[in-house]
Amino acid sequence: MQNLTSIEQFEQLKEEEKVVFKFTADWCPDCHFIDPFMGEIEDKFSNFTFVSVNRDEFIDLCGQLDVYGIPSFIVFENGVEKGRFVSKDRKTREEIESFLQTM
Repeated sequence: MQNLTSIEQFEQLKEEEKVVFKFTADWCPDCHFIDPFMGEIEDKFSNFTFVSVNRDEFIDLCGQLDVYGIPSFIVFENGVEKGRFVSKDRKTREEIESFLQTM
């Protein structure tokens, strides 16, 4: 999974076909809970580009997107938001896969 490095990169990436932005932070235990299986999810949903967004580095972007809980996921396709799995709750593998299957 690539890491977001700039707002310009975010704007460019969201214009691509199918992009999943995963909002996370180094200090977030629920974010680290999903780390062991995220690679397998990326492999299973290889039609998506996965991008990790560090909430602390992009706090203004999180505010613009109403992302106040992490880990959270937002899917864009060709510049249009297609769906979001945004909450403060810990996410399970099954919940993440179920969300992605609807995209």
